[in-house]
Amino acid sequence: MAIEYQNLFTRVQVHAPSYPGVPLERGNREREGPPIHVHLLGRIGDAQLGPLYLGWFGLASALCFFICIEIIGLNMLASVNWNPIQFVRQLPWLGLEPPPAGMGLKLFPPLNQGGWWLMAGFFMTLGVLLWWGRMYRRAKALGMGTHVAWAFAAAIWLMLVLGFIRPILMGSWGEAVPFGIFPHLDWTAAFSIRYGNLFYNPFHMLSIAFLYGATLIFAMHGATILAVSRFGGEREIEQIVDRGTASERAALFWRWTMGWNATMESIHRWGWWFAVLCPLTGGIGILLTGTVVDNWYLWAVKHHIAPTYPAAFAPMIDPALILQGVKK
Repeated sequence: MAIEYQNLFTRVQVHAPSYPGVPLERGNREREGPPIHVHLLGRIGDAQLGPLYLGWFGLASALCFFICIEIIGLNMLASVNWNPIQFVRQLPWLGLEPPPAGMGLKLFPPLNQGGWWLMAGFFMTLGVLLWWGRMYRRAKALGMGTHVAWAFAAAIWLMLVLGFIRPILMGSWGEAVPFGIFPHLDWTAAFSIRYGNLFYNPFHMLSIAFLYGATLIFAMHGATILAVSRFGGEREIEQIVDRGTASERAALFWRWTMGWNATMESIHRWGWWFAVLCPLTGGIGILLTGTVVDNWYLWAVKHHIAPTYPAAFAPMIDPALILQGVKK
């Protein structure tokens, strides 16, 4: 029986000499540490780890993230009376809350009334922006396009809307999202209820459509490439400019099963746009909530998107009106 390469189930790992990376203008001196090979990493991707590159942007970003995590973690630990066992047990429920609504946009609230939250948010935002700068500069240095940096910027937009832009427009840091797993989810549920069910927000609808669409597109594309990898389908760049049997079979499969097909190149643009538009439209929907629209259900009824629910109780007459009628 002929040996056939089935890469979805393979245990084979390619062993090759360490590769230091693409030469840069200043050589490879910017990269630190000798490369090492880790067998477990090779089971899911490339076994080589390193050499590493941080640079000033990456170093500053890592420092900001460390400060942010320290502030959040120590506040959570303090909330369980510095008990490490309870910290681990209750970690999903622990949180760091923003300042109360009565504080408004006060820049220096008391530390135990949102001051720590503001500090953590500042360092988290600074760390994310520095990491974006690192990502952009690394792509330029390697002669790549900046598509990944701009996709990351779409996620940063949503983060800034939730924790910075919308709270400023609403006039209170209390409108922002707390740090923590379940506190974050509780905020989301309360936010939707307070503004008449976020599901009726058309930009939320678009965001979810792009979310599901992106997962479907990437899953379909990944599955297709795995299915034709025995014919060289993973060499997508070559297949883009010089169609081989892998891309021909993939295209034929999708014409037969879906009625249409994207190309080896365009499917990545489809996936990129769907993924990027998810946080972009989601951020717009959040930004409009409470600033332009106070109740999304009533907005949906007004614009004939949602039906009016039948009255559960008979209408009541205001007793004051009855008394006024008697007096007359």
